[in-house]
Amino acid sequence: MALFFKKFTEGAKILAKRPSFSKDPRQLQFQADINRLFLYSSYNQLGKSADEANVEEIIEMANKASFADQQMQVQENVHSQIKAFCTFMDEILLPDKKMVNDFSELSRQTNTLPHRSGLSFAVGRSNTPINPDVPQTRPLSQAEVSQKLKNQLGFTLDVKSSQIPHKDAGQGLFLDGAADVGAVIAFYPGVVYSPAFYRYIPGYPKVDAQNPYLITRYDGNVINAQPWGSGGEVREPWNGRIMGEIKPNVKGAEKGSEKFWKLLSKPLEGNKLGSKNEILERRNPLALAHFANHPPKGVQPNVMICPYDFPLTEDNMRVYIPNVMFGNGEVNMRRFGSFWFKSGVSRKSASSTNAATLKTLVLVATRALEDEEVLLNYRLSNTKGRPQWYAPVDEEEDRRRWS
Repeated sequence: MALFFKKFTEGAKILAKRPSFSKDPRQLQFQADINRLFLYSSYNQLGKSADEANVEEIIEMANKASFADQQMQVQENVHSQIKAFCTFMDEILLPDKKMVNDFSELSRQTNTLPHRSGLSFAVGRSNTPINPDVPQTRPLSQAEVSQKLKNQLGFTLDVKSSQIPHKDAGQGLFLDGAADVGAVIAFYPGVVYSPAFYRYIPGYPKVDAQNPYLITRYDGNVINAQPWGSGGEVREPWNGRIMGEIKPNVKGAEKGSEKFWKLLSKPLEGNKLGSKNEILERRNPLALAHFANHPPKGVQPNVMICPYDFPLTEDNMRVYIPNVMFGNGEVNMRRFGSFWFKSGVSRKSASSTNAATLKTLVLVATRALEDEEVLLNYRLSNTKGRPQWYAPVDEEEDRRRWS
């Protein structure tokens, strides 16, 4: 596996120098990242049977494929893995036919009971209606779901004290089990803000001053994981307006985010405009990517960020995608340098052939992992002050990312 990893690394460096790659530094880095993700995720699709010949073939495929084709293949590879994950979660959480029938009867009886009297409150009887919009699931705790997923998938995630030797490391994300190179190991949960709704991010304009759980996609969508916290113990309607519980001793590390406060200097209230309720599985064991720490000096990251555009037509999978979109998502924006402007064309009037998607992020393993801390290159901007603990993995990549 070490030889395969070396070949992939060398292949990615060679491909990044192709004349067809963008001359714009930011786009160049995006293309280089997609190229790496193409190599890793394609290798993962081959499974245990992959060998050195397959590695050479994948590198050759990457050499011939256009950037658009690679991007599409990465989406397909990631979606295939997430679909398998959702199937496992269904097997773990969905009740059998008898449980469904029992629940239906209980729901009918509960919702037809008369209003409670003062005496019923005094003796502690409960006739709280069961929410018919939330499908019944097995009464498993978050920890139980996590263990069962490990039995099915081969790994799960855990949040505990980081092994990184600096005082600001706090808690870290750990992989419990084993995952192959190219495996999707975590979702970055929370509320997704498109550039049109930056002003509604809590704390705007200095949004990252008190929030280390913000992350930005290359297309400008920002995900705020702070409301998700550490997840929950139920499947429920969720809109990101209620702050989730963050376990004690969380890291105080400041993640990099763009200076997207340049347009306005005052935050807006988004109560009426905010994200709508989506029924989400809060026990999702992989919705913890926001706890991953940056590697210490001299240590390479073992995962990388991957943009994942979840197709909203996949109704059966939606409950396991731990994100909601803020606003109506209809405003089309264009970027000019560090600024975003309305383009004058709404997404409603755009081509109807483009299926609606939810712009999310996942973490993909860049090598085989087993019972170890998950380390993600934060790529903090080098145009602003960075914390003392931050050791650049690749200064040139940081520069291109935020150019």
